Amino acid sequence: MGSLQLNSLIKQFGKGSDGRLAVADITLEVTQGEMVGIIGKSGAGKSTLLRMINRLVEPTSGSISFDGTDVTSLKGKALKKWRSECAMIFQQFHLIDRLDVLTNVLTGTLGRRYNILNILKIFPKEEKINALKALHKLDLSNKALQRVETLSGGEQQRVAIARALMQKPKILLADEPISSLDPKNSKIVMDDIKKINNDEGITVICNLHSLEIAKQYSRRLIGLSEGKIVFDGPPENLTQKLSQELYDLENE
Repeated sequence: MGSLQLNSLIKQFGKGSDGRLAVADITLEVTQGEMVGIIGKSGAGKSTLLRMINRLVEPTSGSISFDGTDVTSLKGKALKKWRSECAMIFQQFHLIDRLDVLTNVLTGTLGRRYNILNILKIFPKEEKINALKALHKLDLSNKALQRVETLSGGEQQRVAIARALMQKPKILLADEPISSLDPKNSKIVMDDIKKINNDEGITVICNLHSLEIAKQYSRRLIGLSEGKIVFDGPPENLTQKLSQELYDLENE
């Protein structure tokens, strides 16, 4: 139940000889509750792959399905619903600086309850309570009424995670969520993502530039090189030789 399947997924930017193949014929299955780390150097296709799953980028060919639903054919309200169920956390936090933390978190409900009251930032009491609960899980309830721009980078990313939780997602996609953070905040954010995966059973697919962090937090790693899967398995099965090849490292 809740299996995500990618079948012969291809994404080419541009046409003909001028085109660039970002994702090349990827087929894989992610089962409900897995925490998967996507690894590889910059330009390997990691971000494009995540954005196709969320339909922010349209596949050139192939298909995406979740729990028996063909995601690639969704349109209109059905597509909006999928994007709500498949929440994304970005490298840049995409928060509204001038608004307070609580309101930023509440915007996560817009995909589910898009109406004039939400647009006017008038949210039901129940949703406000749920937003405070989400902030409490991330040790941020004491920051609820602060403007987002007053927070540190690590705190802002955790607000973005709380906002994603308000979407009631079945899958959490994290695109380089710690690349702009220092080591201390990186650990806090990754600990929070791992806790959500463990406690709530939400499937997590996380692009990570750091191989060591990917090994530490993911039960399964998928290594990409030039848009192709070159490794798929538990961290302990990833050899030093393949690790070096994935990141173009010289042999020591």
